[in-house]
Amino acid sequence: MSDPRNPNINNRTTPQYALYQRDNLLKGREGDVPIFNTDPVKLEELAKEKLTQAGWYYASSNAGMSYTHLANRQAFYRHRIIPRMLVDTNTRDTATTIFGHKVAAPIGFAPIGINVIYHPLGELPVAKVAAELNLPYCLSTAGSNSIESVGAANGKGPRFYQLYMPHDDELTLSLLKRAYDSGFTACMFTVDTWQLGWRHDDVATSNYAFYRGVGADLGLTDPVFQRRLKEAGVDPKTQPEVAGQMWIDSVWHGRAWTWDKVEWVMKEWKKISGGKPFAVKGIQSVADAQKCVDLGIDGIVVSNHAGRQVDGAIASLDALEKIVPAVGDKIYIMYDSGVRGAADVFKALALGAKFVFVGRLWVFGLSIMGEHGVRHVMKSLLADFDILMNVGGFQSVGQIRHLAEYEHSDLDDEQAVTYQRTGECISISV
Repeated sequence: MSDPRNPNINNRTTPQYALYQRDNLLKGREGDVPIFNTDPVKLEELAKEKLTQAGWYYASSNAGMSYTHLANRQAFYRHRIIPRMLVDTNTRDTATTIFGHKVAAPIGFAPIGINVIYHPLGELPVAKVAAELNLPYCLSTAGSNSIESVGAANGKGPRFYQLYMPHDDELTLSLLKRAYDSGFTACMFTVDTWQLGWRHDDVATSNYAFYRGVGADLGLTDPVFQRRLKEAGVDPKTQPEVAGQMWIDSVWHGRAWTWDKVEWVMKEWKKISGGKPFAVKGIQSVADAQKCVDLGIDGIVVSNHAGRQVDGAIASLDALEKIVPAVGDKIYIMYDSGVRGAADVFKALALGAKFVFVGRLWVFGLSIMGEHGVRHVMKSLLADFDILMNVGGFQSVGQIRHLAEYEHSDLDDEQAVTYQRTGECISISV
């Protein structure tokens, strides 16, 4: 089981993550077992047992009838991988780069808000594990810890700040400056959430932590917002529910922004950060992806917010397949929504994404066992990905990404990578 004496261990730039399988299998010899099962279905079931009803509803709810969430999973199911045998995967390496950072794998922590409803320490253990594993961590503007404390917990890890842009420009600039001063090296502006989608379980139970005075610490620690509270005569210590409501109503404010505001916030972030990368998260159409290219935006995240915003929307993976041939050579394309395992990561990369973010997996781990749960889930995902590359015949992340490049080329080379299409299924072959 991934022999620890394999010479590949000394040649690669990242740990032999596949050894985590061996570590867990050896536990039985010691009269022990792993801390919990990371099968996505069982992981979700255990998280449901651990969480309060409110926590579970917020973690699991999707927009409307959950048709977009279902479409995300169906799209992954339709796509197939054709493994190749007798490839020298002893030389494989999971490393890649994103926005100038060399990271352990093309896998990052997607921005998810109000982590305190999943664990008392909120985002802090998540940021800590991300740094430990050298995977990018994204902090949500709806975070339940201060930007500064999350930056400190993440230490020297690569981290990005996900912006929900307030309708108060001074507050936006304050958030961006705090993020930059706290070591966040890219801004990801989410454009699909001016307000929350209609989520039946949350609405039916009045399930909104901010309106109960919980989880607004990122905003309550902002000097501009503190001034706004004072101007409104609101004391966050004695009126936490009013303060929480005022904070989140200034972020998920229902006021739709347009492309001119994207240009403004990109310009301001570049000014504050000295030119650090700026990306737009929530792109689902070719037209919007092309607009991002035209504006000089550094990257996009192809995402439908995991099905939590627009019910009946296109599957994020199907959107990716259309966007990559249109703009893939002009902008850095990232992906999220519906990822449940290493094969999903692989398929998104094979369809042209350069990086993949996961969310609910680590949220479930956090809910089950805090820092240890996040670590177990993400180390298991890394092991799964490392093993998939080994048994599937891929030596590098670049080889996976090249599948999409070859599909859209005119090369007639028996060594080239092509897609073989059968109906709606896409099979990957070398």
